[in-house]
Amino acid sequence: MRLWGRIDWYPEVQHPDWFERRAEMDAKAVALREYQEQVMPGLLQTPDYAHALFSRRITNAEKVEERVRARLSRQQRFLAAKGPLYVAVLDESCLRNVVGSLAVMRDQCAHLLRVGQYASIRVQVAPADRAELRRPKASMALITLPGGDEWLYSESLDRGHFHDDPAAFARHSQTYDVLRADALSAPESAALIGDFMEGYGDHGQAPAEHSDMDQEQLQPRRRRQLHRNSPRYPRRRPCP
Repeated sequence: MRLWGRIDWYPEVQHPDWFERRAEMDAKAVALREYQEQVMPGLLQTPDYAHALFSRRITNAEKVEERVRARLSRQQRFLAAKGPLYVAVLDESCLRNVVGSLAVMRDQCAHLLRVGQYASIRVQVAPADRAELRRPKASMALITLPGGDEWLYSESLDRGHFHDDPAAFARHSQTYDVLRADALSAPESAALIGDFMEGYGDHGQAPAEHSDMDQEQLQPRRRRQLHRNSPRYPRRRPCP
């Protein structure tokens, strides 16, 4: 097992030029806090989800495979035993937006449930029906490097933006921490993700394993009637 953890299963991968710096930070970060909207964060994507996402805008099959391999290579140390702290707050749109197919989305939800049980990973959801939540204006990552260096990372179209200004980092860090505190807890988020996974259908595959706590959270929710037309994700009711 020790040897397995030392092997580079994705040698000589090629990231886009503008993303190389972020990939280098991921390779040595001691903590990563991330907020993501619209699509799943790259560190949590399944191979099929990543393939479907890249295929939307890249027509060359070999280029798509190259990008998928590069994305998966970044995940290794975060998914390893005793990996760095990784906290992901997902806007509910990440779960609702279908990428690839219903089967791809179901597998993606199952993957979130699996990795969310790792000691160093927490996955939380910011539900769509809570208008009072203060959400960042865009997806972002708060990266802590060895030695205490802190970087704020965000993206625009085909461009990455890095900021190490302490005031900017502190401001966005506070926004993130408040959002995380007000979002669903990790067990509540697992229950909601399980709802979406069930709504996307089993497609002949075995359901993901849940902890006893997850099962207790999931059972009341699964009694709700799901919509029959269109992808069967749960329609959340507004809080009283």
